[in-house]
Amino acid sequence: MCGDLATLRVSYNYDAARRALTRESLGAQPFSDQWRYLPLLPLKASTVSFPLRVGATPLYPVPRLRQALGLERLWVKDDSGSPSGSLKDRASAVAILKGRELGFETIATASTGNAAASLACLSASLGIRCRIFVPESAPAAKMVQLLVFGADVLPVQGTYDDAFQLCIEACREFGWYNRNTGYNPYMVEGKKTVSMEIVEQLGSEPPDLVVVPVGDGCILSGVWKGFVDLKRIGLIDRLPRLVAAQAQGSQAIKQAFEGDGMIRPVKPSTIADSISVSLPRNGIMAVQDLKASGGSAVAVSDAEMLEAMKLLGRTSGIFGEPAGVAALAALIKLRSRREASSNERVVIMVTGTGLKDVDSGRKGVAVPRPVQCSLEAVKVRLGI
Repeated sequence: MCGDLATLRVSYNYDAARRALTRESLGAQPFSDQWRYLPLLPLKASTVSFPLRVGATPLYPVPRLRQALGLERLWVKDDSGSPSGSLKDRASAVAILKGRELGFETIATASTGNAAASLACLSASLGIRCRIFVPESAPAAKMVQLLVFGADVLPVQGTYDDAFQLCIEACREFGWYNRNTGYNPYMVEGKKTVSMEIVEQLGSEPPDLVVVPVGDGCILSGVWKGFVDLKRIGLIDRLPRLVAAQAQGSQAIKQAFEGDGMIRPVKPSTIADSISVSLPRNGIMAVQDLKASGGSAVAVSDAEMLEAMKLLGRTSGIFGEPAGVAALAALIKLRSRREASSNERVVIMVTGTGLKDVDSGRKGVAVPRPVQCSLEAVKVRLGI
């Protein structure tokens, strides 16, 4: 585990990984889950058996969204169809297997909802006991997920940061394995599989630009680590630049990136609960990685995320939660500033399904009034 100040970086025997992971060896395997990258994951087993499919999510070319934004080479990496509905499954699967490998019988985490639902879902599939600390403000749909999956749920009177600290204390006191993002270094490792998949899905070529929703910063660091590891073993020869998409009401990492690099707490206020964080626990690493990529940070308002939610849904058929569409909202801003070229290969990440937070989705649409049960009423309503 890490200390309380920063997250450790994980390293591997890259010579061995270079021999084990080649274009030929990857091409010979079915594209079925994230365990194809096992030589670059922190697990001892030579093979991994997991009841649910984790990883191998689609990379969509989204032709109508391309047309709307004037980007001929735009893709959406959609993790909303993961078992629990979010990208966090990639990290939770690694955490569960690592905890079991180390002899733990109980695993715990603090979360605004997605990491908690992910851990509860995947733990249920293996019969692992899990304990979840969530702020009492967590969306009802996410809370229901936890309870349906049979987790021990502790709604905490306070913020996500309060729940995070209480989880650390409980794990130390009771001997549980701690999955907390920004505390357990292996969460970055699980999340990095998303960028490894992107490279494979783009024909073994990295994109030029990847836009990532950012709260704690762990997903961004995971995305960067995946590209870096692939370059280190010779599977790609260049690295993309990253853009951190933060909620305007929770932009501690953006402020640190544009300032002195130090993470300072903010008072979060945003509908995007999955990226609503006062003190990003993976913030220092995220700022370092963002700078290393030659990238930038963009803050988007709640209204901009709701508009992006509608645009994504109406042009691609993908329903993302507010945090999940923050990357698209940021890309729209980049295009308006001429900071994303039409010639670039661009990937935006949808990290969670909108079904997790339907109440927020309702704020961006007008729910129609009922019509009388007659064809005439249909004609009047539709103007036909």
